[in-house]
Amino acid sequence: MSEKQEVTDVAVIGAGPGGYAAAFHAADLGMNVTLIDPEPNPGGVCLYRGCIPSKALLHVASFIEEIEHAAEFGVTVGEVKIDLDKVRAYKERVVDKLTEGVGQLCKQRKINYLQGRAKFDHAKQLSVEMADGGQRTVAFEHAILATGARPVRIPAFMVSPRVMTSREALDLEDVPERLMILGGGYIGLELGQVYAALGSRVTVIEMLPNLLPGADQDLVEPLARQLASSFDAILLESKVIEIRDEKGGLHVRFETKDGKQEELKFDKVLVAVGREPVLGGTGIEMTGAVVNEQGFVEVDAQMRTAEPSVFAIGDIVGQPMLAHKASHEAIVAVEVIAGKKSVFDPRAIPAVVFTHPEVAWCGLTESEAKERGVAYEALKFPWAASGRASTFGKNDGLTKLIVNPEDGRILGVGITGVGAGELIAQGVQAIEMGAVAEDLAYTIHAHPTLSETMMEAAESFAGHSTHFMGRKKE
Repeated sequence: MSEKQEVTDVAVIGAGPGGYAAAFHAADLGMNVTLIDPEPNPGGVCLYRGCIPSKALLHVASFIEEIEHAAEFGVTVGEVKIDLDKVRAYKERVVDKLTEGVGQLCKQRKINYLQGRAKFDHAKQLSVEMADGGQRTVAFEHAILATGARPVRIPAFMVSPRVMTSREALDLEDVPERLMILGGGYIGLELGQVYAALGSRVTVIEMLPNLLPGADQDLVEPLARQLASSFDAILLESKVIEIRDEKGGLHVRFETKDGKQEELKFDKVLVAVGREPVLGGTGIEMTGAVVNEQGFVEVDAQMRTAEPSVFAIGDIVGQPMLAHKASHEAIVAVEVIAGKKSVFDPRAIPAVVFTHPEVAWCGLTESEAKERGVAYEALKFPWAASGRASTFGKNDGLTKLIVNPEDGRILGVGITGVGAGELIAQGVQAIEMGAVAEDLAYTIHAHPTLSETMMEAAESFAGHSTHFMGRKKE
């Protein structure tokens, strides 16, 4: 095929939650936009191989868990039978619905969508290798690079197709009898719960002393107790030394926290030790953009790279690698291109672990406050005192506010329990608006709801909480 040449105001490379948000906003502002991605529709890793399929499977796992505990409520349910083909089909329906929907929004905005892989020729032009074998060149005024991240692969451990990353785990090829998960972060724990619910015997091996190292451990404790009852084993402060693919399974040799070496056999292994930015093949070296020693593109608060015509957003510009962070960076980049005054300077970015129970936090954590020597007071409301939590038998939750001890200004929020990911939004808003504990305490929350736990935690700053006897204020 002959090479086609195109000209656009804004070229967006990568159509994940950052890329398509940028393309859509630019189009809404009247710019001519070209969006480039290898997939047939926008969506990126989040919709195709990350956030959405994993949450669909976690919904299945949660439903199975509810059935298993139904007898506690006086409801007897028969034997749970799992049709793996139908579970996969359900997950794919969810993915197809959302990616096709985003594709329609792309067409409605008259965005030029190119299915292919883009590479910078120089600071004002891209070459695109199209999925159909054709070639395009795209000249642009500005480009936004949003190519995302991929699972970290440890070459020494990738000894067999039975060693998976999250991408292969989400394909749900089968349910292994014994599954080892390397890494106690959110990806490993979420997928571990999925496979455990479907019937796998799960063992987690984590190098650090705690699960979910970025979260306060009092928030993690309810989840850790739940996982201890549903997983075969959780081995902390342990290090995998070798994985061998031998007849009958994968032999994993590891060192325990007391320095002893042990070996266990598994049917499959999931390596979930983090994600790394995807920049290979983008030709970024053909521009003036700078990539730092950690492999991230350096940007300023307006998402500009060192190359004036090139912006970068999302996972490729650094932590936290979260879809919602990328989407907000996208808005900033586009508004700067449009000549508006905009800057990415959030006071709080929410993090959510969609396990059962969920764990969510934003702003300053208690651990960070201690490490930095920041004066704080932790206001806690245990869900054992929540009427709403009691109605569905989920009393192991906790709501915690980190506040300035002088004026009660909210510095951070942490929540563990059902729907924590939904509840955390109020905490983010409170921090962004500079709210104090009294603002939440005097905001009337509906009863009975889980959102009341935020109000009652805030009330305790003044030494009063209706449903919990906390420490009296001096």
